[in-house]
Amino acid sequence: MKDDLGHDVDVPREARRVVSLVPSVTEGLAADRPDALVGATDWCTHPADLDVTRVRGTKNPDRAAIEQLRPDLVVANQEENRELDVRRLREAGVPVWVTRIETVDEALGSLRRLFDDALGWGVPDWLGAAEEAWSGPVPAVRGTVVVPIWRDPWMVVGPRTFTADLLRRLGWTVSVGAAPLRRAQDEAGPTSRYPHVELADVDTPDVDLVLLPDEPYVFGPDDGPEAFTSAPTRLVSGRLLTWYGPSLVEARTALDL
Repeated sequence: MKDDLGHDVDVPREARRVVSLVPSVTEGLAADRPDALVGATDWCTHPADLDVTRVRGTKNPDRAAIEQLRPDLVVANQEENRELDVRRLREAGVPVWVTRIETVDEALGSLRRLFDDALGWGVPDWLGAAEEAWSGPVPAVRGTVVVPIWRDPWMVVGPRTFTADLLRRLGWTVSVGAAPLRRAQDEAGPTSRYPHVELADVDTPDVDLVLLPDEPYVFGPDDGPEAFTSAPTRLVSGRLLTWYGPSLVEARTALDL
């Protein structure tokens, strides 16, 4: 079958040994068939009691350890994992299914194909619940939001991202500020997905809300809110804001913005 990037993948009739290089997907695999999940990255933090072989990080997976696990399928993501690692695993004879997700609808469709077609497990209950949760109409725009994901240097979520689309479905428009937008257009055409910005670019009166997630940078009560003077800030769960998996079931109501 072809994965989200159009690569032919020799998928099993029913996967019994799976390695996940994507934290969001790891949570979904563990929720559906924990016994089949044999490996995951160090960044795979959900569920909290996950007991599988760790294969280092999303950007530097231990390919030898993955091969030794003899997986029926390795699950990766275009944004989170390197093409080099995917290619070398495939060259070693390891089947790798790569997902590509930039919107809520893409997430739901990609996960359905992964579980039903690639893994042969059928559609999990949590995915059906997530599809139902996000089936409603998009509300009217409530305001403009900035979502930093790093500081020193500051980086923010751009408009062509899963997080931006999720927030759009909640009535919020993601802003990267005028200065980085002009810079990105001048240098590389479309705006970067996660542009570097100057704080002054996004701490402006036209921003209605600043969301500070706890990952990848761990913003907290004393680290982040003090930097913004023009708009209110709110600390939020990075899992609910950026992950696509079982978190989608609760994200729509839990992210009460």
